[in-house]
Amino acid sequence: MVSDSPTRRRILDAARVLFAARGYRATSMQAIADEVGITKPALYYHFDSKDEILRELTLPLLDELEAVLAQAESRPTPDEVRWHAIEGYVDVHLRHRHTLTMLVRDMTLLVQAPIADRFRTSIALANDLVAGPGGGLEQRVRASQVVAGLADPVVLFRDVPAARLRELILDGARALLDEPTTPRTRGKARGRNGGRPAALTEEQITQARTLHTEGHSAEEIATRFEVSRATIYRHLKT
Repeated sequence: MVSDSPTRRRILDAARVLFAARGYRATSMQAIADEVGITKPALYYHFDSKDEILRELTLPLLDELEAVLAQAESRPTPDEVRWHAIEGYVDVHLRHRHTLTMLVRDMTLLVQAPIADRFRTSIALANDLVAGPGGGLEQRVRASQVVAGLADPVVLFRDVPAARLRELILDGARALLDEPTTPRTRGKARGRNGGRPAALTEEQITQARTLHTEGHSAEEIATRFEVSRATIYRHLKT
């Protein structure tokens, strides 16, 4: 394996798309090389095997999922723990839509160690965090329904813009937990002059900058926070 390089990143990007479209086992190293526009020996210079490519594609999803759940676990109240876990779980899967699609397309990949062990551990922890401390059977069953419903729509509706799909997934989670869904007030003033809110909170500004760094467009971020793109651009430039 060689150090990170533009060619190595192009290989991973191409493999991610091919695995999601054709399936991991149906995609050959030659197909990946052809997609990138390099020779097969050049491909092997960067990666020893297709399994190594799979591992490189899957590790970021697993690493980020474990990190966001660990952050959620440290929140001060059960409600903050629950929603930090739910929102983080959705955001990680949305960032790695192609990888998740690849894994679901070839379910045998999900039983391979260490991928399977890490996924099972993360899902179990997410279930516990959503259920909350001392949750009875009803709460734990409801929590498992919520967690199961956070990732599936990411694959089933992968052509829906991420910001819109995130909103719908979180509304579904709120409905399962008997919590109010996101208000969609139409024709009612929300800012000083009506329409969208005029400003973001400091926490939202930080989140917006993080999302932009991760590759989300200003339009997606504006939709998420229900502000204008001008508001987003103003905060991204400061």
